Parts: sequence; C-alpha cells; structure tokens
Amino acid sequence: MRKPLSFTCLGLGLLLAACGGSSTTPGSAAPITIGVSVSLSGDFSGDGKALVQGYDLWAQDINKNGGLLGHKVTMKYVDDASSTQQVVTNYQTLITQDKVALVFGPFSSLLTIPASTVTDRYGYAFPEPAGGGPKVFTRGLHSIFFVQPAAVEDNLVSYTKWLLSLPSGQKPKTAAYATQDDPFTQPQVDKAKALLEAGGVTTASYKVYPAETTDFTPLALQVVHANADVVILGTQEPDAVAFVKAFQQQHYNPKSLIETTGPDQGKDFADKVGAGNTEGIMVPAGWTPDAKAYGNDKFVSEFVAKYGGAPGDISADAAEAYSVGQVVDQASKKANSIENKALITALHSGTYNTVQGPMSFDSSGKPQGGVGVYIEQWQGGAAKFVYPASVAAAKPEYPKPNWS
Repeated sequence: MRKPLSFTCLGLGLLLAACGGSSTTPGSAAPITIGVSVSLSGDFSGDGKALVQGYDLWAQDINKNGGLLGHKVTMKYVDDASSTQQVVTNYQTLITQDKVALVFGPFSSLLTIPASTVTDRYGYAFPEPAGGGPKVFTRGLHSIFFVQPAAVEDNLVSYTKWLLSLPSGQKPKTAAYATQDDPFTQPQVDKAKALLEAGGVTTASYKVYPAETTDFTPLALQVVHANADVVILGTQEPDAVAFVKAFQQQHYNPKSLIETTGPDQGKDFADKVGAGNTEGIMVPAGWTPDAKAYGNDKFVSEFVAKYGGAPGDISADAAEAYSVGQVVDQASKKANSIENKALITALHSGTYNTVQGPMSFDSSGKPQGGVGVYIEQWQGGAAKFVYPASVAAAKPEYPKPNWS
C-alpha cells in the first residue's frame, strides 16, 4: 500500500495539495479543481450522467457568484466504469498526480466505501451524494459526509408505514422481495421485510442476487410466480427497468410496486420502460422538483434551462450532487477556508441548507435531522410525493393501475 503523501512530499505545492486540499496560499483566490470519479460507463452510467449534471450546474452557479470562497472552480471527472477497483485508482490519481484541491463522491455505496478509504488516507474531506449504506459509517472514518436526508436503511420505512395504515380490507396479505447483494439496496429491503412481517404481511418470496447479475428474467419470474399483493425490489436502474418490463410481459400487476432506485431517474427511466408504463410505480425519495427546500426553485429552473426537458424529467441524483456543492460552499464560509482539514471540522458542526432540505452530520458522517425520506409515485407521467400527507402532492394510487 502506498504511504500517504504527507510522508513523501518534496515540494511545498505538492504538500499543500496532498495535505491541505488547496495548492494555493490562503487568500490568493487562485482557481481550483475538484476531482470526481463518476460512472460514465457500466451499470451506474445513467446515475453517473445525472451526477455530472448536478455537479456542473453547481459549479456554474458558484462561479457566477465569484467562486468557492473566491476560488473559481473547475470540475474534473474520471470514469470508474462502475468498478470498485477503478474508483480506487481514480481517486489516488486525482489526489497524487492531478493534485486536485477537493474531491466529491461517486455514485453508490458500493463505490463510496473503497473510494472513501483512499480519500481519508490523504486527509481529504469526502462529501458524497449517493453512498449511504450502513457499512459506509462503520469504519471509523471522520472525513466522509453523506449528503442525503436520511440513512439508507430507513428509506422504505415510510412505505411500510403507509401499507400498514391501509384499512383492514385493503391492507396487503403477502409481499415478494428481491434485492441486489449491495450495501445500498439490501439494507432497505431487509428492514422493510422485517417491519411488514411484524405487521402481519406474509413473505411470499425473498431473493438476494449478485450485483453483477445481467439476466434478470429468472428473478422476475420468481416474483411473478409468488403472485404477492405487493412487490419490494432493491434495485439500481438497470434491474429496475428489467423487472418492470418482465412484469408487463407476464401481465403481472401487483397492487403496489416499489423499487429502491430507477423510478427516481425521471425521463431516463420513463424512456426505458416505455410511455405510460410508469403509472403507479413507487420509489423512496428525499427530493422532488416541487419541494419547497432552500434554493430548489432556482435549481429546477436552471436545470431545465441548461439541459432541457421538464422539471419531472430531472433525476434525483442531480439534486443530490448539487446538494454536495451547496454543503461545501456553506462549510467553506463557516470555516473561512477551503482547506480539507478545516472543511472536515466545519461539516461536523452546524446545519446546512440544500435543495433536499436542511441536514447536519454526526461523527461518522451520517445525516441527522433532515427532512426524511418520503414516497414518490409516478402519476400522469411524473413522479409526485404521495406520502406522508404533510408533503403529498397527490393521493397514492392503490391498487396500482394496470400496465398500459
């Protein structure tokens, strides 16, 4: 294993880049580069594209406002091909060779876990938008910050509360579960399964499948044959789309269908499953284009102006990435510094406002006191908050309408 550069730095510039984060002296306001490993290919490529959109929009905004504490920002992206090995190489290269001032996180807990080990070794703050599985927070790191409203394992709690609150004549009797063997998806599904079983909902089928699975048809058929009232799937976008298509082909229409990721990808998901085939599908979400959170109206209008489409087409990943920038901007002002050590200290105190709502972080980087994770459902060609009632823009469709 390579030693941290703090033991091998020969020049002052390299020392600052490795150990402090900024290769310039304080107050010089020189331009800086922020490095990100993103999945521009592989299983997470759709999510990677959305992260880039969110990061780029934030960089555009921060530069319009004079930069990050006066430093104009350039984003540097390196493709990790959705690979746990490549993401490690990418962050090592960004820090030791490219000498980026700061780093932002990749997509998924799967990639965030190995990536954060590298960034922590070099003393970099690691704000990240999409790695909130339980294992992210159990390794004793104090430099990682998950910029979402709640820990991942609680993402489906609102959904289970809604199902169990239905009148006795409507409450489901059986549920089928399938999930990737992934630190993001499986904890959500397992907690939902435990809560529903405790509430009297019988498990008709349960399957954990390898994250590298490419043929989802046998898994979907197992769910179909279980013929459960509700289906809960621990998916990323590729398997989320594959399951929906298989259910359509088999004319299997559960009363309720929720997927951990996929339906939150806006137009990208809708295009892949086909027009009209999104109706009634649910997804846990902490963000919606209609949210009344800090800066959200501006984010949505600027996103549409920059990338086209409609507000409902925006992936939640883009909002999460934009939130990372918002948090770092506010932390740099709090610390009056863009040095990584100062940012880490600042991020462990205070509350930060984002398009997902306010959030703060405990000593492990887990979000505290956020708005929580709600339930969205596709209705009329757009994903809308439907639960809880305090944030709902529409009532839940239950049972789910038949496939078109």
